[in-house]
Amino acid sequence: MLANTDWYLYNFLFPLADKLRNAGHEVVLVSPPGKYSGLLVRMGFHHVPLTFSRSGVNPFSEIMVIRRLHAIYRREQPDLLHHFTIKCVLYGSIAARLASLSSVVNTVPGRGHVFVDKGWRPRILRPLVKMMYRVALRTTHIIFMNPNDRDLFLNNGLAYPESIHVICGSGVDTSRYSPCGRASNTDEVQVLFAGRLLWSKGVGEYVEAARLAQESMPGLRFVAAGEPDPGNPACISDDVLRSWKKEGIVQFIGQCDDMRSLIANTDIAVLPSYGEGLARFLLEAASSGLPLVASNVSGCREIVRDGVNGYLVPVREAPSLAHAILKLARNRELRVAMGAESRRMVCAEFSKEEILRQIMDVYFLTLKDEKRSEFESGVDPKIEAALDLN
Repeated sequence: MLANTDWYLYNFLFPLADKLRNAGHEVVLVSPPGKYSGLLVRMGFHHVPLTFSRSGVNPFSEIMVIRRLHAIYRREQPDLLHHFTIKCVLYGSIAARLASLSSVVNTVPGRGHVFVDKGWRPRILRPLVKMMYRVALRTTHIIFMNPNDRDLFLNNGLAYPESIHVICGSGVDTSRYSPCGRASNTDEVQVLFAGRLLWSKGVGEYVEAARLAQESMPGLRFVAAGEPDPGNPACISDDVLRSWKKEGIVQFIGQCDDMRSLIANTDIAVLPSYGEGLARFLLEAASSGLPLVASNVSGCREIVRDGVNGYLVPVREAPSLAHAILKLARNRELRVAMGAESRRMVCAEFSKEEILRQIMDVYFLTLKDEKRSEFESGVDPKIEAALDLN
C-alpha cells in the first residue's frame, strides 16, 4: 500500500491493513516517513520510507521518485499493489509497469487541487496530469469514492469502464462512532469543522459563516479541528491563521487524536469543501448521530441528504452556510431527527465491514489466477461464480 503521508496510512488504511494481516497476508506500507510510520512499525507492520514532495513538479526530482519506487517494487515483489492519493496513483502505476507487476489497484480519493482550484498553476498542470492518468491507469483496477469522480474520468477518457469500481470511502466503525445522547440547549450549541486547514476545504467560508451566525445567535460556539498542510498549494498561510485565532470567532484546536470525544460534544457537523473523494469527517459525525451541513459537491452529497439528515449549500457561499447552521442551531428537535437519519444511513450503507468487503472483492478480481486460491477474504460468491463462467 502506497500513500503520500504516513498519517494517511494510519488514519484511513489501518482497518484494511489489519484485516489483511489477520487473514494471514503480509502487508507492506510505503510512504514518506513521519511520526505515524514509527507507530505503524510498533503495531507490527513493515513500513518502507519513500521521501518525495507532494507538490513538487521538478521533472528530474519526480523521475527519481519513480525510480526509487521501482526499486522498492523490484525488491519486494508484491502479489498486489494498492495506491492511494493522486501522485501515488500516477507514479506507483508507472513504477509497477516498469517492474512488470500487473495486479494493481488505484484508489482516486477525489479530484485534487489540479482539477478543483482555479489558479494559473492548476490550469497549466491539468493537461499534463490528464495525459499521465491515461497512461498510468491503463490495465489497472480503479476505485472511485463517488459517482461524480467516476463520470469525470470516463468523460475525459482517463479511465476504462471495465476496470472501474465505486466504493464509498474506507468505512466507519459504527460501534466506535455511536450516538452519545448529547442534549444541548440552543444557547450552548457547538458547531464543528474537522479537516486540513486548506482554502479548498472551505475554511474561509466556515470562518465567515461563523461571523454571520454569531451576529444572530451569540451563544453559538464554532470549533475547527485540524492542521495546515504545507505540502498542499491550497494551504492557509500562518499569517491568515494567526489573524483568525486573534479574532476569536472560531476556536482552532489543532490536530485532534480523539475525534470520537470531540464529535460526542458537538451538535452540528459542518464541511464547506469545494470537493471530496468521500468526506470521512462527515461519515464519522453521521455515525455518531449528528445533523450535517456541507457544500453541494461530490464527496459530500453522497452523505448529506438535503432536508433529511442535514442541509446542502452552494459551494463558496458563506451566507447560505450560516443560514443552514442557524436553522439547525435554533431547533433542537430538528437536530435530533436529522441526527437519527444520519445514523440510520451510515449503518445501512457505510459501515466498515461492508466497505472492506467491497475492497476485498476488487482485490480478488485483480489478483492473478494462481493467487486467488490463496486469498481468503470472504469474497462474494457471485464474483467467484462469474469468474468461473468466464
